Amino acid sequence: MKENAGLSIRQNASRGSAAAHHGAGGAAPYSSPTRTNQIRAENQLPCYSPTSFPFPSTSRAKPSPDRGSAKKKSPPEKSLINESSLDNPDLGPFLLKLARDTIASGEGPSKALDYALRASKSFEKCAVEGEPSLDLAMSLHVVAAIYCSLGKFEEAVPVLERAIRVPEVSRGADHALAVFSGYMQLGDTHSMLGQLDRSIECYKEGLKIQMEALGDNDPRVAETCRYLAEAHVQAMQFDEAENLCKKTLEIHRLHSPPASLEEAADRRLMALICEAKGDYESALEHLVLASMAMIANGQENEVAAIDVSIGNIYSSLTRFDEAVFSYQKALTVFKSSKGDNHPSVASVFVRLADLYYKTGKLRESRSYCENALRIYAKPVPGTTAEEIASGMTEISAIYELFNEPEEALKLLQKAMKLLEDKPGQQSTIAGIEARMGVMLYMVGRYEESRSSFESAVSKLRASGERKSAFFGVVLNQMGLACVQLFKIDEAAELFEEARKYWNRSVDHAIRIHLVYIAILQQLMMLWEGNIILIEDAIEILEYVLKLREEKLGTANPDFDDEKKRLAELLKEAGRSRNKKAKSLENLIDPNSKRTKKETSKKWSAFGFRS
Repeated sequence: MKENAGLSIRQNASRGSAAAHHGAGGAAPYSSPTRTNQIRAENQLPCYSPTSFPFPSTSRAKPSPDRGSAKKKSPPEKSLINESSLDNPDLGPFLLKLARDTIASGEGPSKALDYALRASKSFEKCAVEGEPSLDLAMSLHVVAAIYCSLGKFEEAVPVLERAIRVPEVSRGADHALAVFSGYMQLGDTHSMLGQLDRSIECYKEGLKIQMEALGDNDPRVAETCRYLAEAHVQAMQFDEAENLCKKTLEIHRLHSPPASLEEAADRRLMALICEAKGDYESALEHLVLASMAMIANGQENEVAAIDVSIGNIYSSLTRFDEAVFSYQKALTVFKSSKGDNHPSVASVFVRLADLYYKTGKLRESRSYCENALRIYAKPVPGTTAEEIASGMTEISAIYELFNEPEEALKLLQKAMKLLEDKPGQQSTIAGIEARMGVMLYMVGRYEESRSSFESAVSKLRASGERKSAFFGVVLNQMGLACVQLFKIDEAAELFEEARKYWNRSVDHAIRIHLVYIAILQQLMMLWEGNIILIEDAIEILEYVLKLREEKLGTANPDFDDEKKRLAELLKEAGRSRNKKAKSLENLIDPNSKRTKKETSKKWSAFGFRS
């Protein structure tokens, strides 16, 4: 059972690892900085776009250095501008210019926020009744951007929701693109709050409006499609991401020359999606084409980053010599262009450590881990906390393989501490807590393990990721910890909920994954101990055997063990095996013959209490 506990979280971590190495040098996770400002700039938005102001993208927004400072200056404009003068039509543009100049001069966003708020009030007062004001929408975008730069993302949300309601799409391209800009900015803000599902919905609305205004095949639509595809990748919604990425490639074929930088970016994303779906050959094909495009455009560092991704694919295909060659090529370039202590170099060390562990060269693997940790311990200027945390998380997985869970735990704790005060990192922290839960489980600290999983589940629920497959996996792991604590009723509920989410969130190709088999097994083990539920246990075990036989073959050692267990259960129930196992849908359909009331009665029949 301990082996099962680590299985699903490690497999989820491998997805994160694949994502982590998609970016430049493989140093940062793929949930990399969003590019809303870039998209808006490419759309050549009119004067209402907040990109005309030197504000950071909402996805990069960090709390201002003067936030929480003891020194509080009274805004001087209060003594210069009377509230009653806000109905002057010249005042709004003047105040908005003051906000821009304040940011440019480095005086801090707090002062600029006051100017922008007053500008929006002035535009509102001066608006003609029945006529939507693009100036008001512009000023609200600016207010929201400043709130985000202060780390006040919750306050930015209602401002942006109001900004979206001001323009009318039917009034032309300017109004449509104003709404598009608002939806994209709102999507970024939800993303920073860890609300990925809401973020995706906003991006979808933005894309819909943009396509209506510009047409389906405009190059700017392609950029937004790729942007949305990246969000789907973060949510592990790979089919949706693949469809959008295909559309992006089609549009760029129409408007860009062969082997363009745009096509290379599309193919790198498509490779990540294919890798996540287990289609390694297709992923390799996309990466080779992307590399050729980058070589043609003289992008040496990007070629090296792609070499890292190619090495990852070769490693997955157990073509280890080719993987080492790709990693070493990338390492040479990163060392010469970025220096020996750059996080990109550390990230390649981590990949080599993982590869050498797989090939049984444990001394070399440990050496590369230590080299990477030395770089992360003394990071070069410009290294982000996210890069260091990502690297430490990956190294912890290797120490776990070394059977050094305590050392792995220390690294995970350091990674979590680095991300604690970073906006938009709640889902990442939840993932780290889930990994910590696995480590604690494996060293027998079950109460701490359960608490760690509970914290992760709480964050995932709050961030809206309860629809994801990973949420189901974490519920399953928490259930295992509850079993060890003899909290059987709670464990049964968690396993049942995990099974429901796994089915709802993952397509058929992934449902047959071993993680799902593990979830079914845990339910079966609980049920087989109760005479009332023995038929349910038999049904699940029959289905597990069918999956193992189809996907792993009868030579798999687990197949024989489970076949013997099934024979014992059948003997106890007094019947023979049903070779035609029920379908997955019949096993987990919530509208099956067993009602919720009957199910709750069966749970209480366990007779155990927390």
